[in-house]
Amino acid sequence: MITFTNLAGAAEIGANSYLLEIGGTRLVLDAGVHPKKEGNASKPRLDLIDQGGVDAVFVTHAHLDHIGALPLYQEEFPRAEVIMTRGTAEVGQVMLHNSVNVMTARRMADGIVEYPFFTHGELERAVMQWKTRPYGQAFRVGFREDVLAMLCDAGHILGSCGVLLETERGETIFYTGDVQFENQTLIPGAQFPEEGVDTLIMECTHGATERAADYTRGKELRRLAQAIREVLEGGGAVLIPVFALGKSQELLYELDRFRDEGLIPDVPIFYGGLGAKVTAVYDKLADSTPRLLPGVRLREQVVTAPIPRGADAYFPVSPGNIYLVSSGMMSPHTLSNRLAAQVLPREKDGLFIVGYSDPDSPAGRIRAAQRGDLVRLGENPERGQAYPCACRVECFDFSGHASRAALLDYAKRLAPRQIVLVHGDEDALHEMRALLQEQLPGVPVLLPEPGVPCRLA
Repeated sequence: MITFTNLAGAAEIGANSYLLEIGGTRLVLDAGVHPKKEGNASKPRLDLIDQGGVDAVFVTHAHLDHIGALPLYQEEFPRAEVIMTRGTAEVGQVMLHNSVNVMTARRMADGIVEYPFFTHGELERAVMQWKTRPYGQAFRVGFREDVLAMLCDAGHILGSCGVLLETERGETIFYTGDVQFENQTLIPGAQFPEEGVDTLIMECTHGATERAADYTRGKELRRLAQAIREVLEGGGAVLIPVFALGKSQELLYELDRFRDEGLIPDVPIFYGGLGAKVTAVYDKLADSTPRLLPGVRLREQVVTAPIPRGADAYFPVSPGNIYLVSSGMMSPHTLSNRLAAQVLPREKDGLFIVGYSDPDSPAGRIRAAQRGDLVRLGENPERGQAYPCACRVECFDFSGHASRAALLDYAKRLAPRQIVLVHGDEDALHEMRALLQEQLPGVPVLLPEPGVPCRLA
């Protein structure tokens, strides 16, 4: 018997973590924390795993909604193997050490007593137990070694992978993790199985979004360059909030290219913090991980203006500069959030959103606002100081997630026996299910209720 349990606590993009029970072998797929929740509410539901323990934990990539709770799993289930790619291991250490710093600061500032979930020392000991595997190499997992596994390049960020599993009875399960089938700037598109999968567990972040039929990445980059040029030449500043891992490195390279090719003025690009630390890992692995521009080392190639120490208190936004800073959703307590408070009311400035924005995040609120609307940048959209949306706001599609059409196309090519949908908000999950049922008649499409085991075989 094979069962699947969503440990995230809700059917949404959050504390991504799933329990897969294959006979007597128990595998956890990802171990994330919820980016919009605080304290214990942000953890996955480890309590749903009974005393039988866990054989192995697979981590598909190093975004915190997939790796942030990993040390908690290791503490709770010390015998479990922890499996990921080398890229995820290298970047994951940076992300988790930064998470300790953030949690410690939140404990001091907001009195969240359960923070930090683990210390730097505990994390360093946990990292020693991680096992890295290359793409495309089969290996056995489980205390009885009765499940065959392989990691497949997911094209999402450095080190991202999907997980292919085969049982002793020959049943195959493929978990996509977060996937991008298209080439980005630095990271090539996914290399996923094209046949022989019985159960597909698929993300559907963009399940409720239809991309324009004439979209191309090149056209979108040219549109971004033009928007930046217009703001700078009009005497304004440009704020580009980015995820420190993935989007930060892609956009840093493109902004430098824009300057070199004369597409934008040769102005300072302010860049630093966590994004710069992750960029150091990208450079370290430039010759040893899948790369569209092998050997490119961003820290050597791109001249940036450093973000000064103390920017957490106040860092003025000045005309004629570009600010490429995290977080991508402008979450409270981040530099992009604090800079947005300066940029929003200024008509000459530009705020350019270049990736996914949760509708409930500050970036999501700005995205939905009309010019002149009041926008609150705090955790509660009904409270706190409101800022007039007077600046130029534009959204650009450089997502590290596959489009809805690409996900549908992959599912149809793969033609699995059944599909399980995860990693999407309610609209995305239900719209994807309806489309898949229409285009793959006879293939069950499952939306497992969080916390309730769902039988797959």
